[in-house]
Amino acid sequence: MKKYIILLALGLTANIAQSQDIQDAMRYSQDNLNGTARFRAMGGAFGALGGDLSSINVNPAGSAIFLNNQIGVTISNYDTTNNSNYFGTETTEKNNTFDLNQGGVVFVFKNSNTDSNWKKISLAVNYENSSNFDNIKFSAGTNPNNSVADYFLSFANGVPLNVLENSNYDDLGNGAQQAFLGYQGFVINPVSTNANNSVYTSNVPSGGKYYQENLVYSSGYNGKLSFNAATSYQDKLYIGLNLNSHFTDFQRSSSFYEDNSNPLDSNYKINRLQFDNNLNTYGNGFSFHLGAIAKLTTEVRVGLAYESSTWYTLNDEFSQKLVTVSSNNIDELPSDVVDPRIINLYEPYKLQTPSKLTGSFAYVFGKSGLISIDYAMKNYSNTKFKPENDSYFRGLNSDMNSLLDTTGELRIGAEYKIDALSLRAGYRYEQSPYKNEVTIGDLKAYSAGLGYSFGSTKVDLAYSYAKRNTQQGFFSQGFTDGASIDNINNNVSLSLLFEM
Repeated sequence: MKKYIILLALGLTANIAQSQDIQDAMRYSQDNLNGTARFRAMGGAFGALGGDLSSINVNPAGSAIFLNNQIGVTISNYDTTNNSNYFGTETTEKNNTFDLNQGGVVFVFKNSNTDSNWKKISLAVNYENSSNFDNIKFSAGTNPNNSVADYFLSFANGVPLNVLENSNYDDLGNGAQQAFLGYQGFVINPVSTNANNSVYTSNVPSGGKYYQENLVYSSGYNGKLSFNAATSYQDKLYIGLNLNSHFTDFQRSSSFYEDNSNPLDSNYKINRLQFDNNLNTYGNGFSFHLGAIAKLTTEVRVGLAYESSTWYTLNDEFSQKLVTVSSNNIDELPSDVVDPRIINLYEPYKLQTPSKLTGSFAYVFGKSGLISIDYAMKNYSNTKFKPENDSYFRGLNSDMNSLLDTTGELRIGAEYKIDALSLRAGYRYEQSPYKNEVTIGDLKAYSAGLGYSFGSTKVDLAYSYAKRNTQQGFFSQGFTDGASIDNINNNVSLSLLFEM
């Protein structure tokens, strides 16, 4: 069999085949609790409260609660720990980042006509880094059963041998590219040298164990810029609207390593390999948000808000490299480097995330404190990649419809005031978006904070802790083993607010 060592000049190639999976959809569909320090300290339970720049992301009517113009900015420190367990081997990776994650302004225009029932109009603009993608995950352990060769086999079986022997990497779709890498790197072999052969077998020796490592670096952000308008009727009913612009830039670099000392035979075998993948996703989106808050009594407030789907237009850039090392040298070089040095530029595609409905209740104890409860519902099975008539997207959307579920999210917040000092605490619980409740588990979060008012200037500080377990495969098909990872986020936020 011929050996191909691919060392092409760095290039770009347009590719109409898609490589998205459910994890990509979840990245943009799930909410992360970001915003002002007061908002974070109280668990984001502001749907019936308003009066906070980040509250308009829960209920747009919240800007009409403000009594005065206000401008605010928030800086945050994100500390992320990932505790991984892969076949009994435990590893830990940590990452720490600092970010300017919120900034906004609200203007309140009071109606000078005292006879009018419409008391004021508020206009606000607020930016939030709704998702910080900076993260590091490392998993390592000995797999007693499966090799990553199964990943390449799952794509290769059904592909004619002459395609893998006579094509260039950049001429193929994503699936055939994976088969091409496995074949050219000698991870897989055809069972026949016939040009029409479409059945392959593994070149990794079996009958033993496979030591494996998976390292994933990610970075980037998902930003949201909200343009808000709200009004107040008799200072008892507040109605608001948001028009939201979303923009995202996500980078992920993964490196999978495998070696084995399994028994050899007389054939050429692979005992070590490293498979690198690099993804950059960028794009923008749009959503809208409607909400109302009603003061039923002086103490009791209720709220209802609807957040539409976010309609994203996204672009992917993707590159790969495979290095393999042979355990026996039979008329062959001891190693292969399959490095196309090609960046695949996929055609732009669309993603529609699920909408969300939030109901809220708050009880205000005069000027001494309050307690607030939000409950939100979101149907993740409505997530869709588009165009829906694309055969790949049609299958992926069907998978999401069957695997994903409707979730509930509970947020509870409390605040107690001692003169100019405010003490705050919060709790958040979000159900798994997966029906199996394992792929991505439930989220539990706790928070606390304090604030101090200097009159027209306010300073708020918050600490939040969140934990969620995930058990996702390292690869999407063929070789789907993965680690159980406890993701722990510790966040400290500081806000400065100025009333004008």
